[in-house]
This record gives sequence, structure tokens and C-alpha cells, in this order.
Amino acid sequence: MRRRIPVLTSATLITALVATAVVAGTAGVASAHGDSGDDRGRAKNVIYLLGDGMGRTHVTAARERFYGSDGKLTMETLPAQGYVSTYAVEKLSGQPGSKDFHPNPVTDSASAATAWSSGVKTYNAALGIDATGTVKPTVMELAKKAGLRTGNVSTAEITDATPAGQMSHALARGCQGPVYSDAACQDLSITGTALPTSDIRVTPIADQIARNGTADVILGGGLSRFDAADEKALKDQGYSVLGSPTSQTVATKSDLAAASGQKVFGLFNRGNLTIEKSKQDNPTSVQAKEPTLPEMTSKAIALLTSKSNSKDKSASKGFYLQVEGALIDKRSHANDAAQTLGEMKAFDDSVKIAKDFAAKDGNTLVIVTADHECAGFNIIEKGTFTNAEATAPPANVDSGNTANNSSPSRPNNAKDATRSTGIINGAGSADPKNFAPATFRIPSDPAGVVDGSPEAGLWLTYLSGNHTGADVPVYAYGPGSEQLDGTIDNTALFGIVGKALRVIR
Repeated sequence: MRRRIPVLTSATLITALVATAVVAGTAGVASAHGDSGDDRGRAKNVIYLLGDGMGRTHVTAARERFYGSDGKLTMETLPAQGYVSTYAVEKLSGQPGSKDFHPNPVTDSASAATAWSSGVKTYNAALGIDATGTVKPTVMELAKKAGLRTGNVSTAEITDATPAGQMSHALARGCQGPVYSDAACQDLSITGTALPTSDIRVTPIADQIARNGTADVILGGGLSRFDAADEKALKDQGYSVLGSPTSQTVATKSDLAAASGQKVFGLFNRGNLTIEKSKQDNPTSVQAKEPTLPEMTSKAIALLTSKSNSKDKSASKGFYLQVEGALIDKRSHANDAAQTLGEMKAFDDSVKIAKDFAAKDGNTLVIVTADHECAGFNIIEKGTFTNAEATAPPANVDSGNTANNSSPSRPNNAKDATRSTGIINGAGSADPKNFAPATFRIPSDPAGVVDGSPEAGLWLTYLSGNHTGADVPVYAYGPGSEQLDGTIDNTALFGIVGKALRVIR
């Protein structure tokens, strides 16, 4: 089925959402940009970079792989560093501190995106609503209403949970479009009865994005989610549409390089963008014409800061840009260490672009974090093996032993398992014995050592193919970055960003 909704201007939609937020007490909303006498933690611009699925070990492994033990990723050079708790809640749960609070230790990307975008805990799969189904405004919507420029960049489909969390409200993240079903969009466990199709919460996410004007610059994948009616809606709002949803012609990096204008909509793949390792291995392929995440990040900043794009030629009020390295998560789900590391490098290169801009600008807050950890990424000692390779589960040899000598008591049944750099531990992924670590050359390895060999210095494994409940790292630079030192909850990011931009009090 296809559903079409009246074209809602961003001002109409956001005004209604802000009113809801004030009544519900989500946040005090500033009446105008700069409506505060207290400038502590304020910034003209915020660049929020999200490594989807990026845990602390992902960061360590990427550092070891590309820069060595004595090196650092760009994100690790940012002065403020801490951790973010990421738990979700069950459906119909109250917020933390209430008597009907029911936490879920492991979040998905939708619940996490809602936490930092709207400042509330919600259930897995929900976007822009709390756990009872109440619509909550997002930071990007509030920034747009306050007159700031806004941008949303992702290597996933732009209708996927992380980018959609800033630009839509949905009972179920799978309600993306263009084809939908009640099963994909309705959730009777929340609403009790089916909602009318005019309700924003059951409107396909692509329809919302194409009509609400929340982001001025939209770059990523997911062209197949949009069609001719969406293209018309975008152009009616003044977007320069790269490629064509009507003909399903994807845009290219050349189109992006030539793009200009106040509003730009460019999707470079019908689905998620192509992994960097594949493009590097196949430089003449069609997919190699896609822009990289650093290229999209650089262009988005250029478009958002272009003086010719501002209606107020004398000065710009600033911008809010979200950038997602989505394929870190997707390749971690696949237990593909080689491609995960490639995506980590591309994401960190994007962090460098943001940091360099902020250093030159002097009034930009850069935040780098993750929505959750994915797959229990681990670095193990060279020459050792995983529990999956053991002949039996490990016995608790230290039971009652206060000395705790930690001597391993189990033999390895897969010492000769092929070391891998490929997808899901290589060609033998169907064999439960073939869960040997993936191994990678590091800068200090002797000449001749190659990826996949037992001699390689970096040995990586996974615990599972899904998310974990581990806290994730956060790094920050610029005005107000000291608020990210230590440990915070992901909902606190809503207040930090919103107050930095003066869109909430």
C-alpha cells in the first residue's frame, strides 16, 4: 500500500511539536536563537558524529590497525573524553525515576537515536516518541525552527534509524516506505487501536522526510525509499535534488562536488552506501562513484556555511549537522572485522574534517560518540584462541582458590583454523569450529607479515552478531565540551546539544 499525506511545512509541524514538548515538560524551548543571558556551553554550530555500533574496542582496534600502539585516532585527540550509557526501556515504561520504569539493558539504533535527539528513553524500534507513544520534538526540528541551518549525513539509507531519528516520528522504524503495511507501521500494543493514516506516527518515514523540511542538507543512501511524488515535494520546497527518485537514478560524487544551493538532497545508492573496502578493492566499479563519508561531511559543512546560501547575507545563525558512520554497525553484525576497520577509518577521517573546521571556526562544538556497541568486538592475545574454539566450556578452575592463578584448563580444538580477514570469519563460517580470530598487520609488524596470517599483530574476535549493553565512548571539542568528561546517559546529549545551540533552556 502507498500512503500520501498533506504537505506539512516544517514550521507548521515543528510548532505543534514544540507546543507538545512544553506541555509535556520535555524541555524549556527558547523563543528565539540566543534567548539566554548565560552563554556557558554555548556554541554557534554543533557537529554531532555518530559511529553506529562503535564500542571502545572498535576505537582501540582501529588505532592499532592504522596508527600502531603509540598512535591515536583523531577522535582520541579531542580534549573531553568519557562514556555514555545506552539502555532503552520496555514499551509503555515510564521515564527513569518513575514507579513504572522498566529498563531494557540493550538498545537498538532507533531507541538510542530518540534518546539523544529528543531527550527521552523509549522502546526499541521507536523514533521520536516516548515509550507511551507521545510525540517528542527533536533537536534538529528545534534548530530548524530557531532559524539555524541543518544537515543530516549517513552511509545508511537516510530513512534508517539514526538519520530518521532527527527528522521523523514513528511507532516502528520499519515504516520507511515507499510500500508499507499496517504490520510495519501500526503498533497496537502502544496505541490500543489502529491510528488513522493521517497520524504522523504511522506515516512512512520517507514521506515525512520529503515534506517536513527538517534538514536543509540530506546526503546518504536509500533512494529506493523515495518516488516521483517525493521528488516533487522536495523540489516544491526548494531542494536541489541530485539524481532522481522518479527515475531511480542515483547521484554520484561528481554531482555532489557540483552541488550548490540552500537546500540539497542527494542519495548515492538505492540502499545503504557501499563499504569503503569494496570500493577500494574495485576502483572502476559503479559503486566507486559514490562519495565517501569524509567527502559528504566536508561538502555538508561547506553547504551549511556558504554565505550565498543564507537569506540573511550579513550573518549566519549557525548550523546543526549530524554525521553517521552507519556501516561500522552493519559490518560488525556480520562479524566482518576487515570491513569494520575500514569503516572506522572513514569515520575517523570525517572526525578530522569536523575538528579542523571547529579549530578554524572557534565557535563549534564537536561531539563524537556511538549509539551502542555491536557484536562484542574484542582484541585477544596473539597466538591464543576463543571460547568458541575450545573443546568444552571453560571450567571454573579457580573456584575456592583465593590465589586465582588463572591457568587455562581447556585444550583448543581449532588451533589450525584459518585466520581470516573476510566476512563472518571466512569461507567456513557455517562450521562452528571455524571461529578463529581475524588477524591484521599492524605498523610495527616485520616486513612480509600479511593480513590473515598467524604472525599478524592484531587478533580480533566477536562475542555475537548483535548489539551489547556496553557503555560507549564519547569525545568532544569546542565550547561546552567539558560537559562530556566522565560518564553520562545518552538522554543527556539532548540537553547538551540543545543548550549549546540555544534552542532549549
